Amino acid sequence: GSSHFGSSLCALPTCAKTHASPCSSAVSTAVEQPQTAMEGRMEAQLSQVEFQDGFLAALDQSGGSTPEALKLYGIDESEYSGDEQMYDKVHEMRTRIITNPKFNGQRTIGAILFEATMDRQICGKPSAQYLWEDKKVVPFLKIDKGLQEEKDGVQLMKEMPALDALLDKAVAAGIFGTKERSVIKRASVAGIQAVVQQQFEVGRQVLAKGLVPMLEPEIDIKAPDKEECEELLLAALLQGLAKLSAEQLVVFKLTIPSKPDLYAPVIKHPNTIRVVALSGGYSSDEACRLLAASPGMIGSFSRAFAEGLSAQQTDEEFTETLDRSTEMIYQASST
Repeated sequence: GSSHFGSSLCALPTCAKTHASPCSSAVSTAVEQPQTAMEGRMEAQLSQVEFQDGFLAALDQSGGSTPEALKLYGIDESEYSGDEQMYDKVHEMRTRIITNPKFNGQRTIGAILFEATMDRQICGKPSAQYLWEDKKVVPFLKIDKGLQEEKDGVQLMKEMPALDALLDKAVAAGIFGTKERSVIKRASVAGIQAVVQQQFEVGRQVLAKGLVPMLEPEIDIKAPDKEECEELLLAALLQGLAKLSAEQLVVFKLTIPSKPDLYAPVIKHPNTIRVVALSGGYSSDEACRLLAASPGMIGSFSRAFAEGLSAQQTDEEFTETLDRSTEMIYQASST
């Protein structure tokens, strides 16, 4: 249950608790959220992520996939120049989704952001704060910096030398958890072990800051030996989970397995908060069909979630499309 979260919060910054005079600590307390308020928020968010029906909206395409995401939304590359303008366009798209009345915590229990969204505001509030306070949607942050070249049939995450600073920024911004992605292309024992080892290493760094890591060792849906990859991944994840202490809780984001209940031992593990499914290139119909057949997994879709939304739609059309895709993923996640 959610009561097991209290002890892992002791890793959070404690300067709000110091007994210095109010004047001398004014600087730090202005930046830090009071410990108890933060604990209360994290507790409520944990309970929502662990127990509530719904799904996670993945709003975290960044870098390479951004022009593609904008194109699908109906914004051509000729309409912006340079990264800053591109991210402004993305933020307009994100804002249109997030501020829509159909986007809220009743069905969309959480959302994964990338750093440029976390750094910007929505309706005059920092994005993560707006998501939780106004929409009751739990904010996660994508923290990886992309993938290394393929080796041993897998792509590990690139090195993250500035991760510590990014995590501190996430804590200050009111982020609940993080997400980090690597990719498995074929059933290589050494490769899959390297992926899982790296995922748990980064996960421990995240846990040390009092945040909840979402580990995403994606299996490519086109992998020729997908089922064998899944068996190897299952074994490696269970080994990784066995090394965590009781209060080190994690979320997993996994490719929907070919054998529907394959990940049941991971889903039931006491250190697992939730297992969410990535859409992995499937259309939203196909992703939802597969997800509905996978007990205990909920959706965490990006492309399948934003499918059909476009900049040219009237607000009414946009709302209708968003409502339809939200309901479809919500229903598929509730089986």
